[in-house]
Amino acid sequence: MREIMVLAEHRMGEMRDITHEMLAKGRELAEAQGDILVAMLLGSGVEGFAEELAPFADRVLVVESPELENFNSEAYQEVLKLVIRERKPRITLIGHTSYGIDLAPALAIDIGAPLASDCIDLMIEDGGVRVTRQIYGGKINVEAILKEAEHHIVTVRPATFEPGEPGPRGNIERLEPPATLGPGRKAFLDYVEPPPGEVDISEAEIIVSIGRGIKDEKNLPLITGLADALKGEVGCSRPIVDKYWLPKERQVGSSGKTVRPKLYLAAGISGSFQHVMGMKASGFIVAINKDPKAPIFRIADYGVVDDLFKVVPALTQKINELRQSGG
Repeated sequence: MREIMVLAEHRMGEMRDITHEMLAKGRELAEAQGDILVAMLLGSGVEGFAEELAPFADRVLVVESPELENFNSEAYQEVLKLVIRERKPRITLIGHTSYGIDLAPALAIDIGAPLASDCIDLMIEDGGVRVTRQIYGGKINVEAILKEAEHHIVTVRPATFEPGEPGPRGNIERLEPPATLGPGRKAFLDYVEPPPGEVDISEAEIIVSIGRGIKDEKNLPLITGLADALKGEVGCSRPIVDKYWLPKERQVGSSGKTVRPKLYLAAGISGSFQHVMGMKASGFIVAINKDPKAPIFRIADYGVVDDLFKVVPALTQKINELRQSGG
């Protein structure tokens, strides 16, 4: 019996969503192979995180050290290479985030493991690892089989998998940090917050997105008004960014942000494959489009076939009235 290992990612006192998404996929892989699912937790003073992860993994491995208080790819690599060499897990899943992009390639080279990055799916077949990735800006999905090896590393695109439900509490096992762990070439200095006005829409619970249907930049206040009424954020498809009507950080899709809000309202968005890949995992999808054959309706939970210039103002007004009346 071998292990499927998931590297837990946390930042500023919060466990990142990508951790639970990878644990859900890791559970699927582990059950299919009869393996053990292990959550690997590095940090300092992370007892609370260990308890949070225990119901989602068979085992939580914890390494604590002042050198691990904040993410440092050099320190993480020093710990992980020793743990992987000793425990020989079948595969290690790491989030394709700023952390994973920094850590995974160097770790893979250090331990001589095949690496697949930014994957949207993976499975284990006959002891090998088959991954699905996107190329040409998300236009094509390709499958690749990693070369045979004792261990593989895969980075997973955020918001690709649904988080799983808690199960029986796994064991928490504490490991000693390596004696070689200490100040290195890299040092954590500070978190740099986004400038005022910028927002990470991947963290938003409600997103109102707009596409070509808005027709003109002067019509954008229509959408921002609805987003404000819903207490959500504004997103968009690629054509809006290409026209410089909204900044790149607002773009949803395979070449933008991948999001999973509780509510995603798409107004005037046709629903190209590239856009859908970035929002299909949303909790509830509402589409407004005057074209009844628009692809967006294939994935929408609720669709309105009408002109957004009629529907959006009416919807905004009704929401504001309900809020004012306490509804």
